[in-house]
Amino acid sequence: MSFAFHVTSNDGRARRGVMTTAHGDVETPAFMPVGTQGAVKGVVDRDLEDVGTAIILANTYHLYLRPGDDLIARRGGLHRFIGWRRPILTDSGGYQIFSLASRCRIEEEGARFQSHLDGSSHLLTPEKAADVQAQLGSDIAMVLDECLAHPSDARAARRSMERTLHWASRARERLLTIRAGPPAGVIATNPGQAQFGIVQGSVYPDLREESARATVELDFEGYAIGGLSVGEPSAVMYDMVELTTAALPPDRPRYLMGAGTPEDLVEAVARGVDLFDCVLPTRNARNGQLFTSRGRVNIKNARYAEDDRPLDEACGCYTCRTHSRAYLRHLFAAGEITASTLNTLHNLHFYLDTMRRIREAIAFGRFESFRLEFRESLSRRSSD
Repeated sequence: MSFAFHVTSNDGRARRGVMTTAHGDVETPAFMPVGTQGAVKGVVDRDLEDVGTAIILANTYHLYLRPGDDLIARRGGLHRFIGWRRPILTDSGGYQIFSLASRCRIEEEGARFQSHLDGSSHLLTPEKAADVQAQLGSDIAMVLDECLAHPSDARAARRSMERTLHWASRARERLLTIRAGPPAGVIATNPGQAQFGIVQGSVYPDLREESARATVELDFEGYAIGGLSVGEPSAVMYDMVELTTAALPPDRPRYLMGAGTPEDLVEAVARGVDLFDCVLPTRNARNGQLFTSRGRVNIKNARYAEDDRPLDEACGCYTCRTHSRAYLRHLFAAGEITASTLNTLHNLHFYLDTMRRIREAIAFGRFESFRLEFRESLSRRSSD
């Protein structure tokens, strides 16, 4: 195994660390831009490196269906296939199953679903999800889990949590088998691949604690908090995060799946989370909503039509160094592809620079003051 994690600084429950993978180190807390189909929408790898991206997330479900994990394995694995030299985390497909509920049936064996591409039938089991990710060769592979919608009653949440635990045990056993010697038909393209377990339990504290304890017993390289940011109030999410991180081992990374407003990142770091992903910075960028140090900016607004200032005078990204608000609004109004690229570059820079500032604040013991200042700045909508 080439995976390791070390905490280098603590400030309250917030912590700074280094996660070592087969494709390099990741300083934590870290944010992972989402590259669903092996590409972060609107930008190229050079741009991702320029804004400081240390790790990206790719989507197992989509890559399994197209172009296929077998093809990617024959090309030498996902890193080589897409030309990305830094770490990659792959999800298991569990969230896509959740989001495509009308096409899916959950069974004890796994998730039986129809492809959104051609209607073909597939059975995604915990073992299959591990095999696919072994062929992709990501640095971190997630176990298959069942994610419930909010609200869910306690009985449904328990069934789902227990199924996720059963699937986690099967996924762990499968990866250990792959490490000992890949089964026939599986090409393991990254021998240093780590595997993270996922804690479920909806918004029920007793289920969350039970899930965390049982998942930790399976001895994964890291642990994720799943089933949140699916419609529950922010305060409830924060409570579940705090309760769950307290039940996880301090020497393993903690990953909050899919929750990613800037406020969420800071509040989750305050509760001990190390790793994040979310489509928000890229999706919002394509829709014209931009994050700045003075609040959110909707670049579609007519008041920016003759505004020659940069989007954010405190930002050093390419977009802010080079182009005016007036130009960005023009590109968006004209439907130019360049608008998505420039907006995405800015939003990703904002997120990744926020994580850099968080790490710095933790190292210098001033995270709480940073948290309060950040909360105040993000609560405003830009009046510029």
